Amino acid sequence: MCLVFLCALTNDYIFLSILFIVLILSWIEWIKIIEKISIKKIYRIIHIILFFIYLLLVFIICFNVFVIDKYFFLTILMICVFSDVGGYIFGKTFGGKKLTKISPNKTISGSVGSLVLSFVGFFAIYFYFNDLLFVRLQIETLFFIPLIISLICQIGDLFISYYKRKAKIKNTGSIIPGHGGLLDRIDGIIFALPIGFIIISLF
Repeated sequence: MCLVFLCALTNDYIFLSILFIVLILSWIEWIKIIEKISIKKIYRIIHIILFFIYLLLVFIICFNVFVIDKYFFLTILMICVFSDVGGYIFGKTFGGKKLTKISPNKTISGSVGSLVLSFVGFFAIYFYFNDLLFVRLQIETLFFIPLIISLICQIGDLFISYYKRKAKIKNTGSIIPGHGGLLDRIDGIIFALPIGFIIISLF
């Protein structure tokens, strides 16, 4: 996924196309999840429409940020990736108490690992791209960025996990062999990127 976005850095239209395809496929997976949940038809329709509207907003926000500052977009994207990797590594290595009943595989150690690696990844990438960044941030706000992005990432992950649990499924799909669906991989990212950008813009 990240390699695809890296390739798209050279052309706005390539990125636009990739982003559009990813979000549409994610919406299709969401529809399949909602259809498996035992709720009234009207509530299914509301869930489907609201998620589509949200994904449309994600599309608009992400593309605009990408056009303004590709490297800042990439920096925030990498925080999401490091957050996921940190959660997986720490969770598998240390195990321990479960974070919530919503997702039995999520542990407190994994949550801590997400935060730790988010900071490591952010500062490594941010200072590497510093001279290329159009967006300039106050030094005191830099410590809040990985914290905010990682937390939103984890909440987004739990949000999708909640619906998967309600639908009684393990994965959102099978589009990625051995990894499940697209939403399984970008559940935190589709929440962290747009919401994170909005919060950061307030600093």
